[in-house]
Amino acid sequence: MGDHAYQQCINPQCAATFDLRDVLSECPTCGNLLDAQYDWDRMPVPDSLSFFESRWASRRHPLDFSGVWRFRELIPFAAEDEILTIGEGQTMLKRSDKLAPYVGLKPGSLFLQYEGLNLSGSFKDNGMTGAFTHAKMVGAKTAACASTGNTSASLACFAAASGLLDAVIFVGSGKIAYGKLSQALDYGGKTIQIDGDFDDAMARVQEACKETGMYLMNSLNPFRLEGQKAIMFRVLEGLGWDPPDWVICPGGNLGNSSAFGKAFIELHRLGLITKIPRIAIINSTGADTLTRIVNDHGLTWNDGHVDDTVIDNFFTLMDEQNRRAKTIASAIEINRPVNLKKALRTLDFTDGVVRAVSDQDILDAKAMVGRCGIGCEPASAASVAGAKLLRLEDVIGPDERVVCILTGHQLKDPNATVHYHSLPPEELAKKMTDYQIQVATHQNRPIPATNDLDSILKAIEEK
Repeated sequence: MGDHAYQQCINPQCAATFDLRDVLSECPTCGNLLDAQYDWDRMPVPDSLSFFESRWASRRHPLDFSGVWRFRELIPFAAEDEILTIGEGQTMLKRSDKLAPYVGLKPGSLFLQYEGLNLSGSFKDNGMTGAFTHAKMVGAKTAACASTGNTSASLACFAAASGLLDAVIFVGSGKIAYGKLSQALDYGGKTIQIDGDFDDAMARVQEACKETGMYLMNSLNPFRLEGQKAIMFRVLEGLGWDPPDWVICPGGNLGNSSAFGKAFIELHRLGLITKIPRIAIINSTGADTLTRIVNDHGLTWNDGHVDDTVIDNFFTLMDEQNRRAKTIASAIEINRPVNLKKALRTLDFTDGVVRAVSDQDILDAKAMVGRCGIGCEPASAASVAGAKLLRLEDVIGPDERVVCILTGHQLKDPNATVHYHSLPPEELAKKMTDYQIQVATHQNRPIPATNDLDSILKAIEEK
């Protein structure tokens, strides 16, 4: 790609640029985040998004089969022979009239973008193909990440499937769902369980990468976010290239919301869309840094001149009060989101909003998603719970078109699902007291029956 693609600091007061093949997780000049940027005037870009439909006719081509790289003209940092794909992005946008009344929307208004169909079972594969491609370009040998689970599973999956890099994974002790940990172990990733939470693991992996030269795969990596833009391209594709009114996504480390905003900024600049969907970022009340810092402290993008004092003061007070993230939605159990400033940019450009929902609301929404025949991990259901809240607040209108991003597969965290549906109320409240879960509103408990036909038929007839 030569000088057509490069890296640039997101801070307009710095705006330093760096070579495409530099391995950087932050701006060496000022310490801010970096973007992958392009000289679009010197790159071939289709006149219409409908151009990409032609790629469905050549699905035997690995890049056209990929749900990320079939949009490669919109992610143009790598030559075709440099791209590493394992067939990621085979996901679907599903209209859900059955779930719409629960959210408070009219039939035909609610859509679920189900990223659980990726090879590792979560949206992370979209980003990992971008990061692995850049790692291949720079000749990296070992990749590392901090993870609440999905990043580790995706990293280990790509490392095993490609044979390109060794995988080293940092997780907090006891802070990863077994469904996700089992993937990292099965794929052969070297898993380091440290005494701490995700924020601790994130700090340590950055130190380790600087010390050893390991390639960092977390969403600080701008090329990971380039891959995650493709989720929005597929959403638009599923809607016949007509942008929705709203895109609702879970918060966490804020990589998705940052990538989605960048996707819409670029598509609008290129004239490929005229309508900008509004983005809502939904946290758990147990890990609600972005909600507090935006809604309570008034932090904004401010044309890139973000007030660092607000952020520093917030984190200082958080440390003094020893506030630790605590939520049943383990994938978004993060207090220090690394993409905070990029998420502020997304909120600014899309006229977006931030909300937090309780773990009770998350698990109830998760159960309702399951009743629609899809199923998702708890963090995914934050998007549905958030859409419901925004309808109750009348921020979203009843006939607006809403896309909720379901980030991970149901089997990522089967323990939460089984506890919700099987435990009697007093046991459930005791088991999940840390998450303030009191009742399984939409519980589907197994019905006991003795080993005889009459008992079984009676159980079948039980309401």
